[in-house]
Parts: sequence; structure tokens; C-alpha cells
Amino acid sequence: MAEPFSMLTSRPMPLIRDNVDTDQIIPSREMKSTGKTGFADGLFAGWRYTAIGGRDPDPSFILNDPCYADSQIILGGANFGCGSSREHAVWALAEYGFRAVIAPSFAPIFAGNCVRNGILPAVLDADAIAIIEEVDCPITINLAAQKITIGKDQSWSFPIDDEAKAMLLEGLDAIDLSLKMAKDIAAWQTADRATRPWIYLGATQ
Repeated sequence: MAEPFSMLTSRPMPLIRDNVDTDQIIPSREMKSTGKTGFADGLFAGWRYTAIGGRDPDPSFILNDPCYADSQIILGGANFGCGSSREHAVWALAEYGFRAVIAPSFAPIFAGNCVRNGILPAVLDADAIAIIEEVDCPITINLAAQKITIGKDQSWSFPIDDEAKAMLLEGLDAIDLSLKMAKDIAAWQTADRATRPWIYLGATQ
């Protein structure tokens, strides 16, 4: 299970680039772990460090700016998370500490991987994102209300489907979501076993 997502207040880190793909989020050379951890140092490695395979920070890249050291939100460009379907990209974002990405659009597989790992992919139009970037102060994301707010005066709504919202609010992955229906699944299996016993291994007629 992921950490439930309900309310988040953080200064967002602007990475306003269209078509940021999963190989830029986590290059394949950084995918050295067989689990879901061990990827934070490889996050944006091609932009974050001065040399391929090195670990000397490039001061010109936003992730190395001390002003955003504690940021849990990324402001992105259109088609964020495009490219290959590697879930490692989301694992790297989560392990580093990001809980939300706000962008005008997302690659569908990437958005689904975000939801399954406790990261909110919030769709907001480019004009609103530009305002948030310009203000450059903490914002609050209220998932239950589907609102992104600056202070008391500015707020924007964002869409999210009911299943994704429930998964994030409860910290569920796809398996957890299925297990919520365990009683219904067991009842169906019992009824099906009585109707079609021959398809079950070891069943006797």
C-alpha cells in the first residue's frame, strides 16, 4: 500500500517542459534495483548531474536549487511521462519525495502508475500553471475537494476519475483495490465451482 493522499501543502518545483519522457525521469542506466527502491539518486540523472554516470550536481538544473529542496510537487508541461511504460519513473519520483505532479496532460500509462504508487497526477491548464509558477509560493492540493489553492483567493479545480481518487485517498494499489471485493470474489467462485466443477484443479464430480 502507498501512503494515503488527502491534503498536501508544498512549494512546487517548476519543470515546465513538454514531453518529459520516462527515460528523462529515470534513465535506463539508473535502473539497477529489482525492487521499488534505490532509484532516487537516478531521478532526472541526465539533467541533474554534470556527466553521464556521475554524481556531481549541475547547479543549473532546478532539482539542485536549494529553494526547492523540500518540494513535494512538480509543475510540469504537456504530455508529462510519455515514452516507455517503465514504472521505475514513478518509483524514483516517489522515493525522492514527490507526491504530486501538476501538468496540462499526462501519458495515460504514466498517470496510472502514479495513482498506483500514491502520486497524484493533477491536470491543470497551462495558464493556471503559469500563474502558480509566477507566484512561486506554497500551494495546497485538496484531493477530496479536487482543488488546488494559493492562499485564500485563488483556486482551481482539477478532474480525476472516481477509482483513481479512491485509490489515492485510501493509499491503495490495484491489488488492494481487488482485495476490497474479496467477499464478492469468493462468493462468485463458490457459485461457479458448483456450476462448473470440472474446470477446477482436483475437483471431483
